[in-house]
Amino acid sequence: MAKKILIVDDSMTMTMSVRSTLQMNGFQVETASDGVQALIKLKGGLKPDLIITDINMPNMGGLELIKNIKALPGLRFTPILTLTTESDPAKRDEGKRLGATGWLVKPVSGADLVKVVKQVVPGA
Repeated sequence: MAKKILIVDDSMTMTMSVRSTLQMNGFQVETASDGVQALIKLKGGLKPDLIITDINMPNMGGLELIKNIKALPGLRFTPILTLTTESDPAKRDEGKRLGATGWLVKPVSGADLVKVVKQVVPGA
């Protein structure tokens, strides 16, 4: 069965690019345009094998989203990758402290993204 990945990014271009790359590599993809929309989907029963989130988004950014996801009992151990233009070491450290599994700085090639996804998703 295909592994399910939730992409959370306010950029439609970025979302379409990442979705396309992941789908071509056999992953099932869900999307959300910000942290609020992602939490609604997750609280509504979506159980992804991986969450990929941007950091700087309207309504609820990635760091707050990570904190909220880690507080949800069924998702506490779900890997979370950040995919962001944010390269500030303090933000990266905060992301790790909140529970981010990995921190990728845009742009990331499709091949590199798939490689990292396969490293953090068991059986991918």
